[in-house]
Amino acid sequence: MAKKTWNEKLLDSKDMPYVTELTCKYAAMYGPRMLIAPPLFYDEVMKRVPHGKLITIDKISNYLAKQHNADWCCFMTAGIFSRIVAEASNERMGADETPYWRTLKKNGELNEKYPQGIEGHKMLLEAEGHIVVQKGKKWFVADYENKAYRP
Repeated sequence: MAKKTWNEKLLDSKDMPYVTELTCKYAAMYGPRMLIAPPLFYDEVMKRVPHGKLITIDKISNYLAKQHNADWCCFMTAGIFSRIVAEASNERMGADETPYWRTLKKNGELNEKYPQGIEGHKMLLEAEGHIVVQKGKKWFVADYENKAYRP
């Protein structure tokens, strides 16, 4: 069986979205109702971020959780699915592009898992006029909070 393309992964929603009730330590920290949203939901939000604006994966997750009457979104799938969106967009080579580079990790950090890694992410952000700075071994968009997009 052939390996799925990134676009096949993007379109494979399985049984998502669904909200699950948790009773573990995370329920005490974040609330009992956790949303698992499909990659397409992340893609829809990421496509709406206009030139010059930025959003973080956690802001997308919070928005999706609110839309689905959940307390929070699964952090692990949020990271995985934002990468799927980025890779699928890159795979389409400009056709129906999702500006994934406008989506950052928490605190404005660049995502090393995006196509071409940190260098690719940095290049695309700088091409839109953002200033990228290194702090230790990590890279961030300077003053990203003032460029925030709110879905």
